[in-house]
Amino acid sequence: MTETAVIIRSNGAILVPTDATLDVDGLPQSATGQTALLTGINAPKVVGRHVTAYPTTTLKAILTESNIFRQVMDRDGSVALANAYTPEYFSAVEVGRLRHGAVTFSALSAGVPLRTPKDLGEGRAVFHDLTNAQPRAWGYEVPKISPEQAGRNLAGIASEHHLTVFEFFLSDLAAHGRVPMAPVTVVEMIDQCLSGIIGAGKWDEMLMVLVSDHGNIEDGRRDIHTRNPVPTLLVGNGRDRVAENIAAITDVTPAIIEWLASEA
Repeated sequence: MTETAVIIRSNGAILVPTDATLDVDGLPQSATGQTALLTGINAPKVVGRHVTAYPTTTLKAILTESNIFRQVMDRDGSVALANAYTPEYFSAVEVGRLRHGAVTFSALSAGVPLRTPKDLGEGRAVFHDLTNAQPRAWGYEVPKISPEQAGRNLAGIASEHHLTVFEFFLSDLAAHGRVPMAPVTVVEMIDQCLSGIIGAGKWDEMLMVLVSDHGNIEDGRRDIHTRNPVPTLLVGNGRDRVAENIAAITDVTPAIIEWLASEA
């Protein structure tokens, strides 16, 4: 963390500027950054560089052995990946048009069931666009919802598990100009989703951690990643203790595991 990075405490929330560079030259990237986030291992240091997009063979080995889902399950905790996946996604993976990102790969390697459009229709999953616009456009009979309702659904899922993960990447796509959506619109959607989560959560029992694997959307002058600290937002039980243990993205998983152990 740089000398100018200041932890901010306000209205029951803590914002911790968090290093994503991990002492490796170049711009932080998704594959190594997400691996570092999900395991606590300095993945770019292990492979000698920041790796973009999808995990390599080496990164997959790290994720398989040490991902946060597996760490929690090894401690007899229940876990969930809240994202919904459609048959179109699996078809794209099968033909090689897409590959599993670090979060999905980790869940699959740990045996975590992936949620379906049926779960989405019943409010037991959340699509990555928060509103169900994309699956509705594909013909799925799921309700149109607000980002705030998506947040309430996430809080409901989280109340049933020791660890619930939700992967949101519209912020990355918008900042790169890959979707016809202004970055400010995506930030507003995140705010609304957080409002739903916070309004529905049991914060004497739960802890919410919002974090990114790299900077990007905060600098509207460019459409590439940055070396800026990323925000780790903490709301709920134990946030002060967890904040004290986070300086880099490699600290996030160990801090969560320690918090879960202390609450057991």
